[in-house]
Amino acid sequence: MASLLLAIIYLAFVSLGLPDSLLGAGWPVMHGYFGVPLSYAGFVSVIISAGTVASSLLSERLTKRLGTKYVTLFSVLLTALALVGFSLSARFWMICLWAVPYGLGAGSIDAALNNYVALHYSSRHMSWLHCFWGVGTIVSPYIMSLALTRAVWQMGYRAVGAIQLVIAAVIALTLPLWKVHGAGDRKEKGGRILGLRGALKIRGVPQLLLGFCGYCALESTCILWTASYLIATRGVSPERAAAFASLFFIGITAGRFLAGFVSNRLGDRRMIRLGTAILFLGVLLLLVPGLPEAAALLGCVILGLGCAPVYPSIIHATPANFGAENSQAIIGVQMASAYVGSTFAPPLFGILSARLGLWLLPVYVGCFGLLMICMAERAFRLARKD
Repeated sequence: MASLLLAIIYLAFVSLGLPDSLLGAGWPVMHGYFGVPLSYAGFVSVIISAGTVASSLLSERLTKRLGTKYVTLFSVLLTALALVGFSLSARFWMICLWAVPYGLGAGSIDAALNNYVALHYSSRHMSWLHCFWGVGTIVSPYIMSLALTRAVWQMGYRAVGAIQLVIAAVIALTLPLWKVHGAGDRKEKGGRILGLRGALKIRGVPQLLLGFCGYCALESTCILWTASYLIATRGVSPERAAAFASLFFIGITAGRFLAGFVSNRLGDRRMIRLGTAILFLGVLLLLVPGLPEAAALLGCVILGLGCAPVYPSIIHATPANFGAENSQAIIGVQMASAYVGSTFAPPLFGILSARLGLWLLPVYVGCFGLLMICMAERAFRLARKD
């Protein structure tokens, strides 16, 4: 029963990843349809991120009131509704309106499922959980590509929305499975609400949030700017750069799959250190001038491999570091800090690169990597003392 429930949770994380890369894949065509500049994708992205931050901060209250299973079900349904709304939009303001439930649907499910797996399953399953998120982010651009080739962009959103509805139906039919953890499942309801202020008062939590924000800033910057960096600094053609940028996603997804086999043996803290060391090797391959194109492409893969264990290991260590009774609130705040980093770091790099050049990318990414490991180590030490 526990294994079957885990499979359902994996499926829910595929649904979480599906919408994440859909806007980027479809926007080059969508902005022309709406008659707005290409840069207007930023407005939509910020609205989605704001909704995600808000629902992440509310996740503790929602989970204590409804339980993880209903938060998961309602979040998938809300996302499916938003995707269908996108496909029916005829004006840009309609897209902005539907971006609100689009974001709200992501934050609570992310925090609730991460906390549930951290409490009830081993670290290997946390790695594989985020591997399935990667599967979702890889699949949806292909769905949009097929829609643009054979029909219109609206069909891409409808197809992913239909997949979300099917996943919601599967979750609804398997709700009784969530009783498998018995008392542990009941404990998530009721009890005092820690909230944002309460979480920040716990020793080590502010440092952990800052480090987690730094990691997500690093990851999102790589996702958005890697292709442009390869074109500007290594002379890669735009077509090849677009294809090679996916190497970062492939590195993360494959890395999280492989991490699942060793994470139980090494533990969360060692996995974070190992990932950081690999990450900086990738940064070095991108930074050193004069290396052949293959070295830069290998750097993209290694950078993704290094990122792979960091996110799931930080999340999985939260109940052990700060107590199971506090983990839902802290993980909710972690999700909010993650989206703050991923929202503001890429545009900031855009401003800096316009003045200094795209060569700055490995340095910028390396600074966030350094922030992440320093703050994570500090948080682990403070938590151990308590």
